[in-house]
Amino acid sequence: MQNFELKKILIIRFSSIGDIVLTTPVVRCLKKQLPNAEIHFLSKKSFQTVLQHNPYIDKLHLVNEKLSEVIPDLIKENFDFIIDLHKNLRSLRIKNAVKKPAHSFNKLNIEKWLLVNFKINKMPDKHIVDRYFETTKSLGIINDGQGLDYFLTENDACLNQIPISFSGYGFVAWVIGGQHETKKMPAEKIISIAKKIDKKIVLIGGKEDFKDGEKISALVGRDKVFNACGKFTLNQSADLVKNAEKVISNDTGLMHIAAAFKRNILSLWGNTVPEFGMYPYLAGKDSKIMQIKNLHCRPCSKLGFKKCPKKHFYCMMMQDEVEIADWANV
Repeated sequence: MQNFELKKILIIRFSSIGDIVLTTPVVRCLKKQLPNAEIHFLSKKSFQTVLQHNPYIDKLHLVNEKLSEVIPDLIKENFDFIIDLHKNLRSLRIKNAVKKPAHSFNKLNIEKWLLVNFKINKMPDKHIVDRYFETTKSLGIINDGQGLDYFLTENDACLNQIPISFSGYGFVAWVIGGQHETKKMPAEKIISIAKKIDKKIVLIGGKEDFKDGEKISALVGRDKVFNACGKFTLNQSADLVKNAEKVISNDTGLMHIAAAFKRNILSLWGNTVPEFGMYPYLAGKDSKIMQIKNLHCRPCSKLGFKKCPKKHFYCMMMQDEVEIADWANV
């Protein structure tokens, strides 16, 4: 396929926050290396915030509940090419309806299944971003090595909404939230580590994390820990991460947003493993991965559970508290 023929390209990635952020190098490279092409992106309406300020996207298509809401409009767009970075039944339905040439991301589901169920690692030693770029090879698109993108506006700035004792003197952002409980470090463990950290700490998470945030800030000290959980929008939380000296995070969307801002990140790995290829991509040079290696039950899922299937939660409870605190204190 000749690049000059490509006038309109559709990228598909329905969810979730982190997965969408990980597609941004593909979006940027397509737009920069095919400047005359329109880049369209199809996602869920609930993730509009993640994409709406991206200058490399010419048009955003959003699904609220049913694919039938967008399929007629997608057909009318008359795309030249589709890049499917989700590859599921919904994206297959889109491709079948639009009937245009397409390349699909290889999700390596068999390899993930082997790793989860038999601890046999057949996963390639390649980040998911680089695997995403395999879908663009026929278009002549190459990875520019500039990392992830995340775009904010002036309206997202919120440093003036946290105490000056935190915003004015630097802080560690600790992302305590996560979609699955087995990806999240327990509050009791965070409390113990936070007491060993000499810097101010801002806790970041959703409304569902507010109670844990209050417990942590109360027991460590509100003069040292500010609970921002549930108080800010996603983009305002991203602004806090952007302005942090360092970031401690579970394996979650804000970890990838922090990587987009080139923050130094200490990522905490529970039931999932970096071998899935979704560790912080081109983050700050002093970033660090914390995990309990050679734990016989890990990974127990490619996503996560509401509670540890083994009931001991060693993958988080055995994390080295002093090592984490020392990293934050430097």
